[in-house]
Amino acid sequence: MKKELYLMMFAIFGFTGISLGQGQNAECMTNLSIYAEHAKVKNYDAAYGPWKLVYAACPDINKANFSYGERILAHKIDNSTGAEKDGFIKELMKLYDDSNKYFPESFTKGGVAIDKVLLMYDNKMASDEEIFNALDKAFKEDRANFKNPKALYLYFSSLVDLHNAGKKDLQDVFNTYDDVTEKIEEENAELTDVITKLLPKEDAGTLTSKEKRSLRVATTNSESYGKIASSVDSKLGALADCENLIPLYQRNFESRKDDVTWVKRAVGRMFSKECTDDPMFRKLFEAQLRLDPSADAYVYGGTLKKKSGDNSGAIADFNKALELETNPRKKSNIAYKIATSYRNTSKSTARSYAQKAIDANPSNGNAYLLIASLYASSANECGDTPFEKRAVYWRAADMARKAGRVDPALSGRAAQAAASYDAKAPSKTDIFNSGMAGKTLAFKCWVGGSVTVPNL
Repeated sequence: MKKELYLMMFAIFGFTGISLGQGQNAECMTNLSIYAEHAKVKNYDAAYGPWKLVYAACPDINKANFSYGERILAHKIDNSTGAEKDGFIKELMKLYDDSNKYFPESFTKGGVAIDKVLLMYDNKMASDEEIFNALDKAFKEDRANFKNPKALYLYFSSLVDLHNAGKKDLQDVFNTYDDVTEKIEEENAELTDVITKLLPKEDAGTLTSKEKRSLRVATTNSESYGKIASSVDSKLGALADCENLIPLYQRNFESRKDDVTWVKRAVGRMFSKECTDDPMFRKLFEAQLRLDPSADAYVYGGTLKKKSGDNSGAIADFNKALELETNPRKKSNIAYKIATSYRNTSKSTARSYAQKAIDANPSNGNAYLLIASLYASSANECGDTPFEKRAVYWRAADMARKAGRVDPALSGRAAQAAASYDAKAPSKTDIFNSGMAGKTLAFKCWVGGSVTVPNL
């Protein structure tokens, strides 16, 4: 019911324009107007009486019964105790069920299931097992409408707690982790598409008021998904270390080696956790190559060749991966993976692939963050004087800020990185002593380009 991550609020009704069918109760309509006016100004105690009369007599008269009803009952729950509070909780549970019954297009089954679970969780009315089972059912039956960030985290968190209690297998944890992170990525991709489209108009000062609101909502929601993604990764923690992954995949390989989804996820996880030196990675990779010789397979193959010293073969495989992939976002992710594999051996090559990632998907903030870190790690290579060397941090900070702008899900990391780089850049005293304020400083190292030294 808190649809669109609690930010897409229902429009305030102009009740004089509501069309009523024949036979609808005039008294209901009067009370509807009364409780709506109270609810608009958050006077929920005054709204409760007339709302309850309308809800009891004419539940289907308008969906305001449910959008405002939820707020009214939530207020009552927050301001009551004991049996009275339990009564309001039961009322809200019934309201959620009825919302889908009377207005299924506005209140989906998945959304209703999530609201009920969160209400039970917030009021300590359910065990980890009950929470997980309810959310697992909702996710599997209505994945499209499972968008609530808190519910996504709780879905995974409750499962990890069950695993730690010896009630769920580690493979179940990994399967759900993949499902949850994929869902977060899907939702954030939709949001960053909106942001990518609107940022140029914001820079040009041509956004309409509607577009400003869309950009604001997309940015805020993307930030929410970023926080949840970080929390999910933290919850997984050491469970995904090589020492856990390798024996798990060794144990399950024979029974799952023809399951292409399982194999691809296993290879991807071992790759991301840098478990590629273990023979199990090659075994899984060869299984993927047999089942699905896709672009990703060439990335993994290139990684193996690179580790064995076959750099030319690795580059050929990496470029083959980029050539095979047609989906822009997947192409971008592949280029980013390749870039990270070069970050410690060839910074210029890493930047080249990171730029390919950005070209394929302008909202790939991770690629910008990688370039920022490459610049920052090159301070001692770029300049003859301490001032010139430290000036590269300004360029790194700019790149980091750009990462947070194109993908607000990364805004926390991006802001932290930018602040760190800015702190290492020349100080105001340094700028004054250098006489470079407002001037352009070119970099003669691999970084190239230039920065304008800030004015004092």
